[in-house]
Amino acid sequence: MDARADTRHATGLSVLDGVAVLVGVVVGVGIFGFPPLVAQHADSSATYIVLWLAGGVLMLVGALCYAELGASCPSEGGEYHYLCLAWGNRLGLMFAWARGTVIQTGAIAVVAFIYGDYAQRLLPLGDHGGALHAAFSVVLLTTLNVLGTRQSKRIQVVLSGLTLLALTTLMFAGLLAPEQTKPEPVIEPIDGGIGMLGMGMVFVLLTYGGWNETAYLSGELRDPGRNMSRVLLLGTVVVTLLYLLSNIALLQIFGLQALRQSDAIGADLLEVVTGSWAAQGLSLLICLTALSTINATILTGARVYYALGRDVPRLGMLGAWNERGSTPVRALLVQAAITLLLILFGALSQSGVQAMVAYTAPVFWFFMCITALSLPRLRKLQPDAPRPFKVPFYPALPLIFAASCLALFISSTLYAGAGALLGLLVLASGLPLLLMRGTTPAAQTRP
Repeated sequence: MDARADTRHATGLSVLDGVAVLVGVVVGVGIFGFPPLVAQHADSSATYIVLWLAGGVLMLVGALCYAELGASCPSEGGEYHYLCLAWGNRLGLMFAWARGTVIQTGAIAVVAFIYGDYAQRLLPLGDHGGALHAAFSVVLLTTLNVLGTRQSKRIQVVLSGLTLLALTTLMFAGLLAPEQTKPEPVIEPIDGGIGMLGMGMVFVLLTYGGWNETAYLSGELRDPGRNMSRVLLLGTVVVTLLYLLSNIALLQIFGLQALRQSDAIGADLLEVVTGSWAAQGLSLLICLTALSTINATILTGARVYYALGRDVPRLGMLGAWNERGSTPVRALLVQAAITLLLILFGALSQSGVQAMVAYTAPVFWFFMCITALSLPRLRKLQPDAPRPFKVPFYPALPLIFAASCLALFISSTLYAGAGALLGLLVLASGLPLLLMRGTTPAAQTRP
């Protein structure tokens, strides 16, 4: 490890910064969109809550696996670095291609579209105002990150705090509201089989999605061997408790059947809690939440381009690190350019959000499965390597997590249909990148 890395670790991100990034990525606009979809796949209120609890448990299992990987192999490259160490440069390069063209940029575009839809209500910009707001948010927050990690992490703490404050206020307002403020329709029976529950878990985990982004901060955390596990575990507890209490509040107000039938649960909730100014309040709340998620995802996402530039000589321009701002400027700009192209594509689709979800989900779960399997492989390849944190109940937890990711890959592929095929085709189009493998093994390149 070079002197530059030592300086970054000494002045880098604290546990609070890391938790703020994790919460900012995970606690996003999904909590306003996916609860009705989960309710449609639950045969009772108890099953509905169990699905959300199971999502938190799976997130915890994944966080434990990532805590060992991040503590023992700290790197700005995150999952890219783990895959290179465990499976070789070729698979790592394919992941970098997938993340840059499908996973990360698609995720930023999804949230940018949701931000644009609600920002359009506050400040209309014409027929394509939503897409314009989406593009503006990406440009603005990328510029903030280009200015420096210090500035971006400060605004992240503020945005995450505002998001938690707003959601907590709504949660307690819901819990204190009179029970069943709207007449409860008769609960319609559904087939609660494994297939239905599996689809419910897909939507739950979409809402929990993004916690793995913390892996890309391991190279910038102070004392990552000790703090990586703290960030992941504390962040997981905060997110799980918030989601459980929020969904209990939704059931308290609406009941399961009304929740199934809602097509804008956030608006309905604020109408109950706040009255006439609900629409404006909802728009502002979701804008803040979306900006928090976009900023955190931009912050972590560019790190894989940076790692790729270090390891592939022909892409060396991406490996430039701006010492003044302590940030990978060129990587951030490339990420923004690809994201803006996806926003243009989504703007031409019937629904930008649905197009981006379908595009990203299968590729994401495929590589998360392979990353989970990297943990037992690295234990086999490097049995004597220092591991400041070890996942408990090894090897059961990593294998359970990998099997869950594989099941979600299959479910999301079947659910997303043509959009999933497009994402997989873009992944396949990166195969020529394998001819550009670096001369220095990624396992020996520490940031």
